[in-house]
Amino acid sequence: MRPSLLPIFIFFSVMSVGEGSFENVSSECHKVLNDCMEMHSSTIPRCVETKMRNCRRRRTRMNTPGLYLKTVSPSIEARVDTEYGHVIYIPSEAVQKSNGKQLKTSGHQVDLTVSILSPSLFEAHSNEGSPHEQILGVWLGKQDVHNLSDPIRIIFVNASQNGTGKCVFWKLSNNSEQGNWSTDGCKTTQNSTDFICECNHLSFFAMLISPDVPDPAHVQRLVYISYIGSSLSVVFTIIIIVLFLCHRKSKAEHSVIIHMQLTGSLLLLHLFFLASSIWSKTEWVFCQSLGLMLHWALLATFTWTAIEGFHLYLLLVQVFNIYIRRYLLKLSLVGWGLPTITVMICGVVGAYGKYTITKNSSDIIVAMDLCWFKTENENSIHRAMRYVTVNGYLGLALLFNVIILAVMVVKMWQLRARSVQARGRVRRKWKDLATVLGLSCVLGLPWGLAFTIYGPLSLAGTYLFNILNAFQGVLMFLWLLSITCKSIQEEQKSTKDFTQSHLSS
Repeated sequence: MRPSLLPIFIFFSVMSVGEGSFENVSSECHKVLNDCMEMHSSTIPRCVETKMRNCRRRRTRMNTPGLYLKTVSPSIEARVDTEYGHVIYIPSEAVQKSNGKQLKTSGHQVDLTVSILSPSLFEAHSNEGSPHEQILGVWLGKQDVHNLSDPIRIIFVNASQNGTGKCVFWKLSNNSEQGNWSTDGCKTTQNSTDFICECNHLSFFAMLISPDVPDPAHVQRLVYISYIGSSLSVVFTIIIIVLFLCHRKSKAEHSVIIHMQLTGSLLLLHLFFLASSIWSKTEWVFCQSLGLMLHWALLATFTWTAIEGFHLYLLLVQVFNIYIRRYLLKLSLVGWGLPTITVMICGVVGAYGKYTITKNSSDIIVAMDLCWFKTENENSIHRAMRYVTVNGYLGLALLFNVIILAVMVVKMWQLRARSVQARGRVRRKWKDLATVLGLSCVLGLPWGLAFTIYGPLSLAGTYLFNILNAFQGVLMFLWLLSITCKSIQEEQKSTKDFTQSHLSS
């Protein structure tokens, strides 16, 4: 009878291991993360921490990315350099305490384990920011190490360029398997590029990065400027379109049609901006739709500013032989089609949602919610898409238009240099300056101020960026009004000259 009981005993032993705690389950160190992800999807941090302290160290021919195994002596400070540039310094006191008692013998070696994990494995949202790209797990031996008088130091390189940050560790709850980011026992310092963490214990460590946000009073003013400017831009762009439709000729010039397309994209941009901010607290699907439409209108605005530059290039450089079959149709396909394809790709991966702007301080202040790219549950794909389709897209359009504007200024100087008349030269320079400023607005150069809102001039750059782009519809109206007035004056002058020539003859 005893042999028959052996399979039953083995079965229940295996089941007790699978259903119960994983503290005594020993895995090879390089397989710990995969084992925890397969077995305990909801308790990955606790599983990784427990298994890393008890894992079997086996030499392999290939190094495991993100895993560092060393044996250290209690007599000297240990150092680990990671492939991402982050550096970890372990004081000798931590090594001595790692065996549960003060080690006096310098010959005793302790296992040091460092693992680099993805922030997506830690399910906790913090209003103080989001974790940096890598989470560092640090363990010594099999015991918990805490209350160090000489703290461990971790240098997170190239992290402080993204905003302000706090050094945190993963604190597991006593009553559940959940956890959150905590600053207990940790101190944060920083230099021009790096954050330096000093903590009196070992755990999972991360940097919570919060983008640099101005003072709440400035944020509130900027929000008011955005609302007022966008509202006025909506009104003035509607006036432009109505006037164009009322006085439209049978065959309008290509330049006028392109101006109207850009005006239409600005109207949609400011309308969807106001709608996204007003209805940001609505249902998730509706907010996603508004975020998609806002992104689409923004990309359409960038595209039509680039088309304005392309058309200006044809008028200034090509001059002759610039006939293109179905020119306006092709421009429209690019101006509206390219943004449509881009936002469809972003929508498929679920990049849109509620975007929250916060002030990183002891009392978290939510300044503004917007339906845009989501900040909650954002992953690396969403972040990459936001940078590529907004920053990268804008950068390419601006680079092209800056080159076009530079060519136009050179052409203008060449024309003025040929003129031998000194009278009225100062007045002509002021008119040329006004022309360059107006074209800068049409070519979307104020959007380039988005790249200047970092550093010592960040506050002034933010105000200037906000004012010029919020009131862009108003500036567009003034530009088109000046063109119309100038055209009327030239027509009146030509008519007057023609009449005088006929009377004299």
